[in-house]
Amino acid sequence: MSVKIGSILTTIGIMGKFISTLSLIFLIQGFPTNAYAQQEQNTEQKPNLVNIEEEQPQDLPQSSNAIKRVVAANLMSNFSDGNFHPERLVSRAELATIMVKTFRLDRRNVPAEDVKVADVPSSHWAYKDIQTVLKTDIMRGYRGNLFFPNQRVTRAEGLAIFAQAYGVFQFSDDTVTDILSTYSDVESIPDWARRAIATVVAEGLINDTQSQLNPLKPMTRGDIASVLSEYLERQQQQPNTPVVPGGSVNPQPKF
Repeated sequence: MSVKIGSILTTIGIMGKFISTLSLIFLIQGFPTNAYAQQEQNTEQKPNLVNIEEEQPQDLPQSSNAIKRVVAANLMSNFSDGNFHPERLVSRAELATIMVKTFRLDRRNVPAEDVKVADVPSSHWAYKDIQTVLKTDIMRGYRGNLFFPNQRVTRAEGLAIFAQAYGVFQFSDDTVTDILSTYSDVESIPDWARRAIATVVAEGLINDTQSQLNPLKPMTRGDIASVLSEYLERQQQQPNTPVVPGGSVNPQPKF
């Protein structure tokens, strides 16, 4: 009887060791499995992190001198997230506000009576500035008393409107052609914008290393910030109105 009990206990001991060893094997094997699963999960998250890091350089110009200058001058501002977002497009309402700030259009003598604009109610955030650019003929509305405040502007439109506020030089057609001849896409410039854009170019307000104006592309915040920065720098260097060769500083009729 004692021999049988001893055999049973020996068998139970062997089984216990086997079960413990088996459990240990599962535990040891389970750890790398969990770690690998966690690693795969982290690997799946990495592309998102990489994408975020790859998107950030698009907004790197916010640290450039140009954008710092226009933000410091309160001509433009950062968004609520603290970034400037130079790649975002500019609307007509935004451009109106920028022009009013840059050239202090609200200090000019303008008619007291507001212009009727069907799509810009008095509650609109840019109503006052839109009224100012309309009264000063810096910008114009469309048929039916419409302004289209949310419409994006092209580079040609943005540069021409800037020149209108700055003062379009009355260059001769030959002078305009000569000034714009260095750009490979000169044929894409609309006729109505040629003299205005020639003014901006002649004043050195466009810094384009690709020898292209891209007049039909949408204007970005970075585009207008670059022009504003050059304008601010020029104002500091040359406080007086420069002498314009071959033309006058009389503004061009509104467009």
